[in-house]
Amino acid sequence: MKLISWNVNGLRAVAAKGFSDIFEQLDADIFCLQETKLQDGQIHMQFPGYESYWNYADKKGYSGTAVFTRHTPTNVSYGLGIEQHDHEGRLITLEFERFFLVNVYTPNAQEGLRRLPYRLAWDDDFRHYLVRLDSKKPVIACGDMNVAHHEIDLKNPNSNRNNAGFTLHERAKFTELLQAGFADVWRQRNPNTANAYTWWSYRRNARANNAGWRIDYWLVSQRLMPSVSQASILNLTQGSDHCPVEIDINL
Repeated sequence: MKLISWNVNGLRAVAAKGFSDIFEQLDADIFCLQETKLQDGQIHMQFPGYESYWNYADKKGYSGTAVFTRHTPTNVSYGLGIEQHDHEGRLITLEFERFFLVNVYTPNAQEGLRRLPYRLAWDDDFRHYLVRLDSKKPVIACGDMNVAHHEIDLKNPNSNRNNAGFTLHERAKFTELLQAGFADVWRQRNPNTANAYTWWSYRRNARANNAGWRIDYWLVSQRLMPSVSQASILNLTQGSDHCPVEIDINL
C-alpha cells in the first residue's frame, strides 16, 4: 500500500494550482490531507475509485482534515472524543481489518507560545488515544504534527529553541509518543540524514534555500516497521508551504 500525507494549507488554493493532477500522479492507496481550510459544501472534489472523509473546523477557513481512500474502512470516527479538542476538525480515524489509520493536524503553539499549554494537553490526549487504539490493532498515523523533534530536523535549531514547534516541552512530548510504542518511520530509516525538510516559511526564500523544518510525519506501531518498504519526502511537489510525505507498507 502506498500512503501519502500532505498539509495543503488551503485545499481550494492548491486545487487552483493543479492538485487533481498531483493526486493522480502520486497514485496513492490512501491520501491524507491537513489544513484543508474548508466548510462542508465549499468544494466538490471526488476521484474515481476513492471514497472521501472530511472533518471541518467550526471556525471558517481554519484547520480541517480529509482522507481519500481506495479501501473501504469498517468504521470512521472524527476527533479524539474530547470536547475541548473536537471543534477544529483536526483528526480522522479510519479503522480497517488489520490496522487503524489516523490523520492528524496537531495544534500549533503559536507566536509567543500563547497556545502552548493547550498544545501540550492535546499531545497527552493524542498519545493516550493512539495507545488505546494500539492495544486493539496496529496504528498508522500521519500528519502535520507541528514539531521538529531533533536539531537535525530543522535548518536553524539555535535560533528557534524558544519558538513554536521546537520548544523543549513539545519535543519531549513527541519523545513520549515514540516511547509509547511508535516509530517515526522516516527518521528510523534515515537516522543520520540532514537537510531533509517538509515545511518552509514563505519568508526570505526559505524553500529555495532549503531553510526548512521536518514537521510532517508517518508514525507506525513499532511492530509494523518490518512491513515498511519505503519512506520518502516528496520535496519537489509544489503547491503548499509543506510537501507530501509517503510510506509504502505491505499489509
